[in-house]
Amino acid sequence: MTKHTTHSEIVGTGAGDARITWHPARRARHVLALGHGAGGGIEARDLAAVAAALPAHGVTVALVEQPWRVAGKKVAPAPRTLDTGWRGVWPALTEPGLPVLAGGRSAGARVACRTAGELGAAAVLALSFPLHPPGKPEKSRAEELLGAGVPTLVVQGGNDPFGRPAEFPDATGSPYPYELVGIPYGDHSFAVPKRADIGQEEAVKRITDAVAAWVGMLDV
Repeated sequence: MTKHTTHSEIVGTGAGDARITWHPARRARHVLALGHGAGGGIEARDLAAVAAALPAHGVTVALVEQPWRVAGKKVAPAPRTLDTGWRGVWPALTEPGLPVLAGGRSAGARVACRTAGELGAAAVLALSFPLHPPGKPEKSRAEELLGAGVPTLVVQGGNDPFGRPAEFPDATGSPYPYELVGIPYGDHSFAVPKRADIGQEEAVKRITDAVAAWVGMLDV
């Protein structure tokens, strides 16, 4: 795999300063912008793996740190503020002049879905989409996912307490029915137990393979 050189930039937003860490492809066809979750940053195993793997497939990956993380705060703000931060970095994401695929893990995936239409995202990648709070399936966030309005890929752990693959709604007939790839045994962080018949490395590879194949099929 060809190594790529990362670089970061600070971007001012209406919610404070955000940070973009760029993982450039040599001959990029898309920019894949990924936001982190409410309980962690861009060092999450799935975000780091996608950022390392996708440049070799012609995708420049931009890992976006929300202002609350850049400021060193421990608790994520309200969804409205997260959306404001994401909107603020969008002009920098479009600067390369390539189609931008919006995405993220957990809360970051929700932000991408909520803002995809207004920002003109070409597609959405939802890693560990939090379909509902753990133990509260009645509090569904399916409308956010179904309302993205663009081609969407969901990659979900088989044992994710925020929504297992079988819990996701049927999108047949939707103008943009999402695709869903399940990662066996994976929890919300895609960690797999030692008793699983796939190892952690294989689980992560299934994530990156699925994302690379999906991007390769996009007609944008």
